[in-house]
Amino acid sequence: MNKFILSIFVIITLASCNEKKEVTTDLVNIPATASSEIVNGNLPKFEFNRKTFDFGAIKAGEVLSHTFKFKNVGNADLIITNVASSCGCTIPKYSKDPLKPGSEGFIEVIFDSSGRTGMQHKTVTVIANTQPNKVELAFTAEIIVN
Repeated sequence: MNKFILSIFVIITLASCNEKKEVTTDLVNIPATASSEIVNGNLPKFEFNRKTFDFGAIKAGEVLSHTFKFKNVGNADLIITNVASSCGCTIPKYSKDPLKPGSEGFIEVIFDSSGRTGMQHKTVTVIANTQPNKVELAFTAEIIVN
């Protein structure tokens, strides 16, 4: 009887995984696939003043923020399509409008140290229409419990 119930469960699970997903074209326009853009050199390009930051020693429960600043030193509008953090304790905010060549933008990370102790290393991955299309930012903090 148990094998029969397990078989039915497996069949239902597999059948439910067959739903169709809509594919978006948001990431199709990646410079690596746009050969004419690469040949002509018309690509946006990040130039960060720094890609790492150390908050140093902080008290448990503190909420801190740091802003990573960058400049588009490329030859086309820079568009950030996504910014994702490695942990739910970190919330990223970023420039959402296209940045013209020469324009400056930001990625702010807000870190909530509640419930954490010791040395912390967190990352934020930025996806944009640059080549390469990913940039990783990182910060550290040592959380002291009193």
